[in-house]
This record gives sequence, C-alpha cells and structure tokens, in this order.
Amino acid sequence: MSTTKKLKLEELNRVDIPTFKKLEKIPVVVVLDNIRSMLNVGSLFRTSDAFLVEKMILGGITPRPPHRDIQKAALGATESVDWIACEDTAGALKKLLEDGYEIVGIEQTTASKPLEEFVIAPASKYALVLGNEVEGLSQEVVELCTSFIEIPQSGTKHSLNVSVCGSIVLWEFYRELHLNIKK
Repeated sequence: MSTTKKLKLEELNRVDIPTFKKLEKIPVVVVLDNIRSMLNVGSLFRTSDAFLVEKMILGGITPRPPHRDIQKAALGATESVDWIACEDTAGALKKLLEDGYEIVGIEQTTASKPLEEFVIAPASKYALVLGNEVEGLSQEVVELCTSFIEIPQSGTKHSLNVSVCGSIVLWEFYRELHLNIKK
C-alpha cells in the first residue's frame, strides 16, 4: 500500500491575488479571436493564471467577465489575470506588433511549424492568438501573424478544443520562458 497522500489546499502554498499581481510574468499575451464558449474563455483564464501570462485580450465576440459560466471554469482567475476586451482583434494585434511582440497564430496553415520545432526565444515577447471553435482564426488575423504553430495529431480528428490547445501551447512557453530560465 502506498504512503502517498493527497495535499490539502493549504499545503499547496498558493499565492493570493495581490501577491500574484506582483509576480514576474512570462512575456506572453493570450489573444482570443472570436471565441464563442464562455467555458473555453474561463478555462483559458485559469491556464493563463497557472502559467503567469502577462495578460489576455478578448477580441471580437469573445465573451467577457463577469459571467457565471466564465467563472465556473476560471475559478477566480478573471480577478488575477489582467485582461482587456476589444471589438477589433486585428487592431489589438497591430498595437502588439508596434510594441515588439511576435504574433503567433495557433492555427493549421501552409506556414505552420509543429509546436516542438518552434524556437521560443527568451528575449522575445509573444502574442499567442487562438481562434473561433469552428472557423479558427479569421483571415484578417492570419495576415497579421508573424508565425504559426500547430500541435501534431495522429487521430481521426485534426483539431483540439481551443482551451486544450491553448493550454498545451502555453505550457511549452511557460516551460521555456519561466522554468528553464529559473534553472
């Protein structure tokens, strides 16, 4: 029989929101381009909190907090993660380009690189753009991206749920930009 025990909440050493706000964030902005599902939005807030994302941009029709369905998945992360809403995702991306961010579309395109081949440079700033659950990124947004990442898949489906996809990609960026730098 194992002597392993599940940790209690107070044993996890979680920080409070004011402390979280002061933590150094990874140089990543998550941009949601016309996401429809409030649960996907909430899940991406929670992942952005877990991986110390700089901020989120909720573009187009993407639902905004406060909403019960967003909160159901976010578990309070809408309070910890900085976010802004904008009607014009392309306009927000143009501003990020001006501010020196590499705009990375998470999309299957003729220019996509598999996630494991994408080189994450510690000195760079990134905007990771996730698109609509059915249509993906709008063509206007695709044209503003400086590079593209896709997650290789071998099954009969050729896409993942947007919150799952975003979480996988964010883990890789967190691993490279936070965990590897701390070594």
